[in-house]
Amino acid sequence: MPKPLYSNKPGFRHDDRPRLGVLVTNLGTPDAPTKAALRRYLAEFLGDPRVIEINRALWWVILHGIILRTRPKKSAAAYATVWTDEGSPLLTTARAQTEGIASRLRERLQGPVAVELAMRYGNPSMAEGLRKLRDAGAERIVVLPLYPQYSGATTGSTFDAVADELKRWRWVPELRFIGQYHDDADYIDALAASIREHWAEHGRGEKLLFSFHGTPRRYLLDGDPYHCQCRKTARLVAERLELADDAWQVTFQSRFGNEVWLQPYTDETVEALGKSGLKTLDVVCPGFSADCLETIEEIGGENAEIFEEAGGGELRYIKALNDREDHLELLTRLVLEHVQGWPEAGGPPRGLREPEATLARAHALGSEV
Repeated sequence: MPKPLYSNKPGFRHDDRPRLGVLVTNLGTPDAPTKAALRRYLAEFLGDPRVIEINRALWWVILHGIILRTRPKKSAAAYATVWTDEGSPLLTTARAQTEGIASRLRERLQGPVAVELAMRYGNPSMAEGLRKLRDAGAERIVVLPLYPQYSGATTGSTFDAVADELKRWRWVPELRFIGQYHDDADYIDALAASIREHWAEHGRGEKLLFSFHGTPRRYLLDGDPYHCQCRKTARLVAERLELADDAWQVTFQSRFGNEVWLQPYTDETVEALGKSGLKTLDVVCPGFSADCLETIEEIGGENAEIFEEAGGGELRYIKALNDREDHLELLTRLVLEHVQGWPEAGGPPRGLREPEATLARAHALGSEV
């Protein structure tokens, strides 16, 4: 027989029990802090047209002719400084977040639920996560990208990857997608609480910097809401902390290339604050749901050195929300809100089946499975 054009669940049976599936996603991480692993990871990441929006033929030459010949070695050295015995800190935390969300959902939903982790780039892949949900019997899937602020380069790209996999399936599940939560009250409360706890332990710095990952400025001009959502997040947290206007500032980090990115730039701001003689600078990165290379090494390492060498005192990085209880509660609530109306959340039993009765009826009609 010819190979089917569309894949199906292996070993399909009429007595399968349908369930809700939740796909928790984040950006991704290389498999190891090595040049070879970074080359594979960067090729996938930087090869995404959502991430780099320029002529594809020109970019292919730049990426494979220049960047992938030089950047993997440098990036591998940086990853080696944050790698742990358990592996990448982003992946370790993402697993803990996924487990925390899963345990809470199992307590609060009325039906069975399968929860899987997937990374947009690297492993576990988006295809792997979705197929695990399919094989577990998920006929309704909600996707939770762990990006509080929407960007086409992150949340939008995640949707692309989900669609690319689902368009291969014979039986496409019902799908819901969480696009952003940048101004969610519980998210703002969790950020404010994490900052207060840092201050209680280390003392309050003279200034609080909100550093978000940057994007090219033209993405904003083309309609991407990311810049506006970052600024709203920072403003709401500052209001919750009752900060004076001159006590906090928004900056953008991690730029590369010669194009103009969102400004002001974190590294230039940190250097200027150091030159001004600031003694203590607190930095929080609300766009990152888990600590990773960009927070641990770039902010806590590289920018701390920039601050000190410019004449400043101490730069203190405030950890991401990671697997804090209030963060996991927030993420669980987002899922519960988005599954309203589905059977597992108390909606009508549309699509539910009694496995034994379904199988019996199928056999009566001549089916063998």
